[in-house]
Amino acid sequence: MDVGAESLARAIGARVRQERKSRGWTLDQLATVAGVSRRMLVNVEQGAVNASVATLLRLSDALGVGLPALVEPPVPRTAKVTRADQGAVLWTGTAGGRGVLVAGTAPPDVVELWDWLLGPGERHDSEAHRKGTRELLQVQQGTLVVEVGPERYDLRVGDALSFHGDAVHAYVNATDVSARFSLTVFEPTVGATHRTEFPDA
Repeated sequence: MDVGAESLARAIGARVRQERKSRGWTLDQLATVAGVSRRMLVNVEQGAVNASVATLLRLSDALGVGLPALVEPPVPRTAKVTRADQGAVLWTGTAGGRGVLVAGTAPPDVVELWDWLLGPGERHDSEAHRKGTRELLQVQQGTLVVEVGPERYDLRVGDALSFHGDAVHAYVNATDVSARFSLTVFEPTVGATHRTEFPDA
C-alpha cells in the first residue's frame, strides 16, 4: 500500500474497532453479522489490508453507520468540504483507474457521491447492494458500459443512467482511452436489520 492508502486503511480500521466496541460486540459477532471472515475483520481493524468496497459495505451496514462514516471521523458541523484529491480512494485499477468516495451522508438513509476513473480496458464488478439501493451516474469523459444483471447500457459523454443497485452490476471501459463518471448511490435504512442482533452483548 502507498502512504495514502496505508493511512486510510488505519483510519478505517480504527473506526471499525471503535464502532464494534461501542456496541459491546466481539470480533466473532461482527464478523458473523457482516458476513466476513474473522481473519479479514482482524486485518481491517489493524489497518493491515486495503479492504474491497464490498467488504467495507458489509461492515458499514452491519455497524449501521454507512460507508462514508467509515472513511472519515464524525465531525460536529452542518457542512463539510472535501477538497480536490482529498476523497477516499477505495478502489484502484491496474491501468490507473480509481474509485473515490468524495462525499456522503449519515444513516439511516445514506447517499454517497463518487468520482470514478476507469483506465483503458478496466472494469469494476460490484455485488448486489442492500435491497432498495439505487444508483445514478453520468459519464464525464470517454465511453462507459454498465452491466446490470443481464442488461447492458452503452453510454457516451453526457449520458446518464439510473438503476437498481440491489442487482449484480459492473462498470466497464472497453476502449483504449480512460473513462470518467460521477456516481451517486442511495442506500436506504442502513444498518436497520442489525441494530438489535446482540442486544445483551
